[in-house]
Amino acid sequence: IAGGTGEFEAGISKDGQTREHALLAFTLGVRQLIVAVNKMDTTKWSEDRFNEIIKETSTFIKKVGYNPKTVAFVPISGWHGDNMLEEST
Repeated sequence: IAGGTGEFEAGISKDGQTREHALLAFTLGVRQLIVAVNKMDTTKWSEDRFNEIIKETSTFIKKVGYNPKTVAFVPISGWHGDNMLEEST
């Protein structure tokens, strides 16, 4: 999921790709989910923004059929490689 301002909102909107991908994954039998929240560097690693994304995404994936309590959310930055292979400091 893109964590940037506006990008997350577009992805989770009615016709957004994030919404579509979650539904497809569940429909195809994917029962274990890890959500990588990308571009967190653009939000200056805002914990408030990360928690907002977790809350909104959890509400949606619950409607799809996932249990949000079993889903791992990981803040990452693909640009810098933060939290992708190893935990960043």
